[in-house]
Amino acid sequence: MSSALIIAGGVVGFFLLIGVIWFFSTWNRLVSLELNVDNSWAQISVLLKQRYDMIPNLVNIAKGIAKQEIAFFDKLFDARRAAAGALQSGNVEGAARVESTFAAMIPRINMVAEQYTELKSESSFLNIQNQLVAQENSIADRREIYKSSVTTYNKAIQMIPTVIVAKVKGCERSS
Repeated sequence: MSSALIIAGGVVGFFLLIGVIWFFSTWNRLVSLELNVDNSWAQISVLLKQRYDMIPNLVNIAKGIAKQEIAFFDKLFDARRAAAGALQSGNVEGAARVESTFAAMIPRINMVAEQYTELKSESSFLNIQNQLVAQENSIADRREIYKSSVTTYNKAIQMIPTVIVAKVKGCERSS
């Protein structure tokens, strides 16, 4: 009888050890996924800040030449300020909402440049405009990475049995 209890205790202990190892490895996987989401947002954040920093220079150059477009450039500058503020607050959803408004205004810069030949020939304006296009491409690439990271994380915290560890850890869906 006592050897049967020892064997049963060993089997129970073995399964408990497997359960503990699974719990901690799942916890660590969730931490890694959370960090991937945070890192991918941080990369977008850096690019957005760089883009926001370019706008005042672009506006100053364009205002000197395209005086009739001052109202547009003032709106662009206000949108830039709102987007930068939302980004600084760390609210991903709010930043995305304001950012989409700001990003929609960027193509108008090209339209203004087409209307004013002085702007098309101004090398500093063209340089910043080219940098903005490169930034837009980089931001689009990073957004894909961010969305992929969020999707992977959201799937993981909803799947059985990982959902158990996710609830204990306090994981919430990302957006």
